[in-house]
Amino acid sequence: MAWLLLVVAGLLEVGWAIGLKYTEGFTRLWPSVGTVTAMLLSVGLLGVAMKSLPVGTAYAVWVGVGAVGTAALGIVLFGELASVGRLVSLGLIVAGIVGLKLAS
Repeated sequence: MAWLLLVVAGLLEVGWAIGLKYTEGFTRLWPSVGTVTAMLLSVGLLGVAMKSLPVGTAYAVWVGVGAVGTAALGIVLFGELASVGRLVSLGLIVAGIVGLKLAS
């Protein structure tokens, strides 16, 4: 259950990171409300997951899921660069997340 909560927390991290773009500096009400809500839920679920997972593993997976998801959505939603080097680097992060899961 802790791993599921951790993945959901990471996905919420993606949500708030992308949401920051839509808040336009927190000048738009509903994107700002959604972003702050996703932030609170993300950190809250990370904290719950850390009750039974090692702090280093939980934090690294949370950040990794957030980084990969945010970079992927940046490519899809905002037309950010999808170079081979960038995609390989994101793949390495995913490999690290899988490795941490297998080692736990």
